[in-house]
Amino acid sequence: MFPLPGKSSKIEDKSFPQKNTLQIDGRLISWDRPQLMGIVNLTPDSFFEGSRAEKSIDKVAALVDSHISNGASILDLGGYSSRPGAAEVSLQEEIDRVIPAVKWITDNFPNTLISVDTFRAKVAKEAILSGAHIVNDISAGDLDEEMIQTVAKLQVPYIAMHMRGNPQNMQKKTNYSDILVEILYYFSEKLEQFRKFGIKDVIIDPGFGFAKTLEQNYFLLRNLHHFQALSLPLLVGISRKSMISKALDVDAEKALNGTTALNMFALCHGANILRVHDVKEANETFKLYNTLYP
Repeated sequence: MFPLPGKSSKIEDKSFPQKNTLQIDGRLISWDRPQLMGIVNLTPDSFFEGSRAEKSIDKVAALVDSHISNGASILDLGGYSSRPGAAEVSLQEEIDRVIPAVKWITDNFPNTLISVDTFRAKVAKEAILSGAHIVNDISAGDLDEEMIQTVAKLQVPYIAMHMRGNPQNMQKKTNYSDILVEILYYFSEKLEQFRKFGIKDVIIDPGFGFAKTLEQNYFLLRNLHHFQALSLPLLVGISRKSMISKALDVDAEKALNGTTALNMFALCHGANILRVHDVKEANETFKLYNTLYP
């Protein structure tokens, strides 16, 4: 059992060895410096319009080119909006949105790492076989019983996020006794499950905005350093989310400044990957962080 997080407590998971590198597509990725993940939404209904590149390779090309030229080392492609209350998308529609974009990026930017943002095993498999490198699952395998086994067979890195329920009902599932302890337990159990199936490389994501209230999101962010005890790379995705827009009383279009402020906080408290809409501004945050901590 984990002790309650506190100044003197040490939470540690032994399922995976602690390491500062990740093997992806024959390349060794170091976590000694943070990595930047640019969002490419292949959907018509993602909450931030500026990240949408649906049904048009020209739009995908423009967004991808901008992300890469501004410093993104990973592109995260999603064909199913996971915003609260988002409409359901058929399996075939998600595949039709994602696979052409994966193939285009692979052909035109072969050195760029591609993450596929999906909770469906079939989409993950098709994307990896088409050239993607990482599976980013908002449900950590809870929404598709085939996902964990599929990732293990593909032998690719797996981003496992914490969420309760699904995008349609998750905001009704925010009742926790102790949210930090419960999420740490959740990851501990997941990591043991991943280990048994043979998944070698895991990145964890606390899931800001997923089945969490405004207050819970900020509590987790203040306590982000506790996730370092799991000894795995930590992804933080807070870009333009409602936890920022609600706190500042602005919409997502005006939440960039708040995003930048919280991204710097996340970096200072252990984030290894920032998942962002605005790559240029996030890269400037990286540069200032690296100047602060050379």
